[in-house]
Amino acid sequence: MPALPLDEAGQYVAGAYVVFLLLILIYVAIIGAKVARIQRQVAELLELTDEPETGAGRSAQPARSRDAGGRESSSGRGAGSPAEVIARGPEPEAPR
Repeated sequence: MPALPLDEAGQYVAGAYVVFLLLILIYVAIIGAKVARIQRQVAELLELTDEPETGAGRSAQPARSRDAGGRESSSGRGAGSPAEVIARGPEPEAPR
């Protein structure tokens, strides 16, 4: 003999499915919000890397150098992929 008659158990099974579905929807909403925030941050970083570099003590043209693979690279803010820019970190401030 089951713990609940089958005609009553159906309500609990349907309720469990509704709760599970709500949890999945909440999870998807949270992940969507995180993805949107990360996309905004990446877009902001891309804007920062595309701005021309000007200021006291700095030239308008970034210095060119060669990386380990012999490719020419630039030490300016607009150089490289976003991952390279992030990995390089913030530029030191010019001495005053």
